[in-house]
Formats: sequence, C-alpha cells, structure tokens
Amino acid sequence: MLICALIGVAAGLMGGALGLGGGVVIVPPLIYLFHGRGFDEAIVAQMAVGTSLATIIVTALGSVRAHHKAGYVRWSVAGRLAGGIVVGALIGAVIADRLSGVALTRLFGFFAIVIALQMLLRRRGAAQADADQPERLPGTGGLAAAGGVIGGISSLFGIGGGSLTVPFLSWCRLPMQNAVAISAACGLPIALAGSLGFVFTGWGRPELPAWSLGYVYLPAALAIVVTSFPMAKVGARLSHRLPSALLRRIFALFLIAIGLELLL
Repeated sequence: MLICALIGVAAGLMGGALGLGGGVVIVPPLIYLFHGRGFDEAIVAQMAVGTSLATIIVTALGSVRAHHKAGYVRWSVAGRLAGGIVVGALIGAVIADRLSGVALTRLFGFFAIVIALQMLLRRRGAAQADADQPERLPGTGGLAAAGGVIGGISSLFGIGGGSLTVPFLSWCRLPMQNAVAISAACGLPIALAGSLGFVFTGWGRPELPAWSLGYVYLPAALAIVVTSFPMAKVGARLSHRLPSALLRRIFALFLIAIGLELLL
C-alpha cells in the first residue's frame, strides 16, 4: 500500500506537470511490484493495466469538471469520439487478455519508448501553428473510427488516451486548449469501458490474488487514487515554476530507461 501510494504521488506530479499519467507512469512500477509480491507471471501485466485504468476513472472526473467549467470542452466532438472509444476500449481489454503477460509487458515497453521519443522530438509551437489554420475535423464516422483506435490502444496499455487524443485533435487543427479539454473528457469513457473490460475478462481467473476484481487489484487502485488526486494540483503548480521543456526531457529519459528494461 505504501509503495502504491508513492506511485500515486509520482503519477499525480507527472500528470499535473506534464499532462501525462495513467499507464505511462503507473503500469511499469506496478509490474515490478506485482512481480515482487509473487503474483502469477501470466497475469501480472494484465493486472497492472487493469488497475491503472481503474485509477483513471477518479482522476478523469476531476479533470473533466475543471475543463468543462473553463468552457473548453466541445461536447459535440467528444461525443462522436466517445462512441468509438467505448467499443475500442472493450476490444483492447479482450486483446490484452489473450496476450501472454510477457508479450504485453514488452509491448508496453515499446509503447513507453515511442511516447518518450514523441516528447523529445515535439516541436515547440507546432501545434499552435496548425491550430491557426482552418479546422479539418472528419465526419461522425471518421471521428468514431479515430475513437476506436484511441480507445483500443489506451485500454491495451492502461492509459487515459491523452498522448493519442491530443496529437490527433492538434492534427485536426483544433486550438490546444480545446484539444486538451476534449482529451480529458474522452479519458472517462476510456477508463470506464477499459476497466469493465478488464474486470470481465479477468473474472474467475484462479491465479488472481485476494481483493482482486477481475484484473483490477483494489488495494493498489485505492492507494494510488488517494495520493495521485491531490498531487496532480501540486504538479500543476510545479509546471508553472520549472521549465516545462526540462521536465519533459527528464520524464522522457525516464520512460526510455523503463521501456528498455521492460523490453529486455
């Protein structure tokens, strides 16, 4: 519980300071922790991902409320994305259940490195330059299809989807404030559908430890939520005092190290 609380502190700080959280911060240490606790090798990665998604439900609620009050959530866009997101998230949970624990761990390692490289190579001002051009949002079918891809990948890796949704909406030339707010709104259906998917696909597995709800390990989820929620505010204040580029580079290098460790 203490280790999970510390994971929550790190997730809250990183999420508040960099806009990243969920699986990117929570899943790797949970994989190590569950291995150390002697959990079955075949379900360790699935439990880490399912538990991560469960914690995102609480943090996403607070984030959506804040962005909605600020008036930046375009619900017409979020709603059209959400339909595909729910379907994709459920499919992602089924795929994760079919993969071996080792395969899922290595896939997450590869994903962590990709996200890190994206952070290191992101050009300052590029998103805003695109946002100054006319919007190019696809129709309802296109947004639903994009939501399906975002939901599937997010559920597979236990993330809130911000690292996928924000770049997509920036490519659609939405202002960054709207892209981040819509991404936050889409994080809730990702977390809800993904968590339910991991609960049902893991239901009744004999290898599961006590206090598990499917692949969601309730003690870890509770400890992470208790600390990550308040620390997100601290992280947001920290981002105002330290250079965001420096924070981004430090976190990206950390992700590369973790990704290589999981791959090897």
